[in-house]
Amino acid sequence: DPENINHYIANGGYSSLTKVLGMRPGEVIEEVKRSGLQGRGGAGFPTGLKWEFCRNAPGTVKYLICNADEGDPGTFVDRTLLEGDTHIVLEGMLIAAYAIGATEGYIYIRAEYPLATERLKLALHQMADHGLLGDNILGSNFSFRIKIKQGAGAFVCGEETALINSVEGKRGIPRIRPPFPAQEGLWAKPTNVNNVETLANIPAIIKNGGDWYASIGTEKSKGTKLFSLSGSIVRAGVVEIPFGMSLQELVEEIGGGIPNGHKLKALQPGGAMLGFIPASLINQPIDFESLAKLGSGVGSGGLVVIDETACIVDIAYMLMSFAQGESCGKCSIGRLGTKQMLGILQNITTGKGEPEDLDLLSELGEAMTLGSLCPLGGGAPYPITSILNYFRDELEAHIKEHRCPANVCQGLGEVAQP
Repeated sequence: DPENINHYIANGGYSSLTKVLGMRPGEVIEEVKRSGLQGRGGAGFPTGLKWEFCRNAPGTVKYLICNADEGDPGTFVDRTLLEGDTHIVLEGMLIAAYAIGATEGYIYIRAEYPLATERLKLALHQMADHGLLGDNILGSNFSFRIKIKQGAGAFVCGEETALINSVEGKRGIPRIRPPFPAQEGLWAKPTNVNNVETLANIPAIIKNGGDWYASIGTEKSKGTKLFSLSGSIVRAGVVEIPFGMSLQELVEEIGGGIPNGHKLKALQPGGAMLGFIPASLINQPIDFESLAKLGSGVGSGGLVVIDETACIVDIAYMLMSFAQGESCGKCSIGRLGTKQMLGILQNITTGKGEPEDLDLLSELGEAMTLGSLCPLGGGAPYPITSILNYFRDELEAHIKEHRCPANVCQGLGEVAQP
């Protein structure tokens, strides 16, 4: 029961925190570094190294932020964790705070997650009653407090510097880096920002050891990853798999395959700002390196399954519309690039596309990836780049033949269904 702290404690909850309070902060960081845990929010940066940077940054006041601003369409990993196993995330926060030397923390959560927010508030009260929050936690010299900050649902606030601006009461737009948050973050103090799933891994790592965690997964991608399966799939929901499992096994064996006798067309495994993977590459392993080589990535773990009845060009248009609407407008390449790409895609899906549009999309995508200030602008072209690489024939059918092979795009000629 996520609303009953005694259930969590009875199952070994907060035993990792007790263990950590008998260790030096540097020892905790080394254990996490040994585990090979990488950030689960999308960037995949080594967690232990990130903690070490913040720990070693000069200054006595440091902050820890749990990033629960889960905004990717089709992603509900963090919401599931916060609603179903609230205390495991909070224990991970306490351990991270102890390791980096923070005495104050924030959970930045979008207001669209009312149940998760309600359970977090309840859990914090329970922790305080059990001596797990506040001054001298469990009789130690470690003190830590957590505040909840609700965000307004801006996708760009999933980027850590935009999130920090929002916590400070400013407009949620990214900052130029360096300085990085580990050196100068919340209120210009050293700050560590970790994703919900990243923190949820910490208690098990401390309990069983970094080497145990590193024994799971692949040589370079350690441990497990949560994926939220959605789209055209029999069994939707959140699953946990070890890195190295193939996309095919995840979709067909765990997810139950494609319903209604349809065939798989493509997958988007990591969220709206990552590329599509065609059905022909479904045998590829799931890890940071393999998916990146395909022009996609692990990302936030929002795996959307697309079947043959969908138009990949139309989906790309919807994703670009999302990116354009969520662009903060700070950098011109992100603001104008998304608008230009959206206009081109709109022309293509309404029968007004020109052959030179394909080269223009490619050039715009390259410029945005190189020049955008944050991952929103830099990642927005990835779905377009992937369809240029893997579904070019479908794009050309829209432009040269003025037809949508999936009979989805209005204003284009239809083809007879088999």
